[in-house]
Amino acid sequence: MTNQSMVKENIHTLYNSLMAHPDKSNALLDITDVLSQVYLTLETAKNPEALVNRLSNYIYSVGFGKIHLNKSEEQLLIDLGAYGQRAGWNSVYRGDYTAKAEFFNYSDARKYARV
Repeated sequence: MTNQSMVKENIHTLYNSLMAHPDKSNALLDITDVLSQVYLTLETAKNPEALVNRLSNYIYSVGFGKIHLNKSEEQLLIDLGAYGQRAGWNSVYRGDYTAKAEFFNYSDARKYARV
């Protein structure tokens, strides 16, 4: 299994686990929307490591204090962060980590598709 397919599997597992939470707060729904979008665009991304790095930073910043992750969800997020670190310092996008719109292309009709 390639690194990218393992990352997609981690995203898929994290998405399903978060959707199983009984309390669907706005923060949780925003995170699952972004997970879905990254899952759909990971294979065609010019720099998938940077995309996953933005994803993990987004989850940390939006979810901090708002959602509780269990141990397996924390490990999945740690694994995603480790993959994202391959992007290096210079290729990290320095945009707003709390902006959900950074993950969506306005012309992308799949932006509301679920994993």
